[in-house]
Amino acid sequence: MPARIGFLIDPLEGLHVGHDTTFALMLECQRRGHEVRAFEQPHLSFAGGQSAARMRTVQLRPDPRDHFTVLKDELAPLAELDAIFLRKDPPVDAEFVHATQLVELTGPKPPLFFNHPAALRNTSEKLFALAYPDLVPRTVVSRDLLALRAFVGEFPEGAIVKPLDGFGGQGILHCRREDRNVASLLELATRAGRDHVVAQEYLPASRDGDKRVLVVDGEPLGAVLRVPRDDETRANMAVGGKPVRAAIDEADRRICARLAPELRRRGLWFVGIDVIGGKLIEVNVTSPTGICEVDALDGSSIERDVIDLMEKKLAER
Repeated sequence: MPARIGFLIDPLEGLHVGHDTTFALMLECQRRGHEVRAFEQPHLSFAGGQSAARMRTVQLRPDPRDHFTVLKDELAPLAELDAIFLRKDPPVDAEFVHATQLVELTGPKPPLFFNHPAALRNTSEKLFALAYPDLVPRTVVSRDLLALRAFVGEFPEGAIVKPLDGFGGQGILHCRREDRNVASLLELATRAGRDHVVAQEYLPASRDGDKRVLVVDGEPLGAVLRVPRDDETRANMAVGGKPVRAAIDEADRRICARLAPELRRRGLWFVGIDVIGGKLIEVNVTSPTGICEVDALDGSSIERDVIDLMEKKLAER
């Protein structure tokens, strides 16, 4: 049965056909006859006892030069929607948090949320994995410059240092004990000790690639290896990482089996986990990417699996 599906996203004009996971999900909804509506954080409001948004009902096309037409542009209550995909990119700042709170104010029977707004508020992409210390590399989270420098010095190849709210590879540093700039780098990363950072043991396997595993309802359904350029530490595709076909292995399955109960409990139905050398690095929950790359490399259609799950959950309501 056709449903009204809302997508809380960054500007629709900026979505990249053939690369953007959000566009792939929207297009799959349209293929099945669902009505697709797009809206942004600034368009949210609350009045008359319920949340609303200025929504654009759209017709989508897989054409990079002309990928959508607006059929209707109106202020409408969120309660009109059957499901909402929350796909706003990080950072998880105050505006992001307020948006997750507003979308929950939809009355006694809210839409089905992918992923649940409370989970997006409460699940740090950098910290969630640390609840499973046997799955992750050796890690510290601190803003103490002496403690961070001592941690870097424990490893012959140093440590990766990254901001708690970073995304797309932004702010990632490879710090080594013999580098005369290490103290300055840590000062910059922590803003002179004002901000916490994550420091993790450097894994040499990262030169072979950072594996993104796409997880739907706790099950790993596809993977892509993001291989860094020779002149880069970071493997993120946003900074030039090369997507390479990758198989889901036993380490990936073991990690997903451990995470699955908590992911389901929180309503995190679609996530992307990052794995290096069999170690869990991050759990991406806000707007996990990689569907288009996995589809192209494997001949799969992960977006179908996601929308299958959405339709199943709608039918159970």
